[in-house]
Amino acid sequence: MRRPFVAGNWKMYKTLQTARELVDALRERLTEDCPVEVAICPPAPYLLPMQRAVDGTQIRLGAQNMWHEKEGAFTGEVSPQMLLDCGCTYVILGHSERRHTIGKGEDDALINKKVHAAIEAGLTPILCIGEKIDQREAGKTESVLTEQIKGGLAGVPADKVAASVIAYEPVWAIGTGLTATPAQAQEAHAHVRAVLAQMYDEPTAQAVRIQYGGSVKPGNAEELMTQPDLDGGLIGGASLKADDFMGIIKGTIQGKKL
Repeated sequence: MRRPFVAGNWKMYKTLQTARELVDALRERLTEDCPVEVAICPPAPYLLPMQRAVDGTQIRLGAQNMWHEKEGAFTGEVSPQMLLDCGCTYVILGHSERRHTIGKGEDDALINKKVHAAIEAGLTPILCIGEKIDQREAGKTESVLTEQIKGGLAGVPADKVAASVIAYEPVWAIGTGLTATPAQAQEAHAHVRAVLAQMYDEPTAQAVRIQYGGSVKPGNAEELMTQPDLDGGLIGGASLKADDFMGIIKGTIQGKKL
């Protein structure tokens, strides 16, 4: 059975003090035998202090983005090696806000370079994919997801894919309060797994953990996680409060009957 994985994407929120307070609250509530893997992905300036804050706990550290070169004249960027130095295990790549909102946007070719660089450095990528509302209404959800999966994972060998994480985040449900129904989420996740089986093989497809992201809350987490192909969540706003984040973790445990 795939171990469920709940990661908090803090985006551009928190101060150092409130970040420490959040981690302290999580440390108090997470038990050593928690069946769900938990990670936090704070803003880059807080990676090192948060690594110190989670040291000795089961909470893993992730970054929100990275550049694909080891070093160079890339003002404002961070390298995979820098993330490793800060104690990161995971790195979010291809988030919809980077694909569609920030700057000129990132395409699948650039995201693929980042995926390769992360794996080569020893980081585990969380590859984000998802359709916009106009694409869903036009019946293009599956074709969009297929294109993003194949583009983002191009040239990545099966064993590295099996150890990676994919996050299905319908763009129309991120920060909007809208959430895919459990059936809609399962349909998309099942399609992702089917594409992975086509690209590689069934054992590889079954090994990959696929998170759901899109206005997940304590109130809907359990119902979402009853779906067989949902392996946890990449959580935005609800990861900024300990009560909400723990509620989602508990909902995941209940939904998966762990």
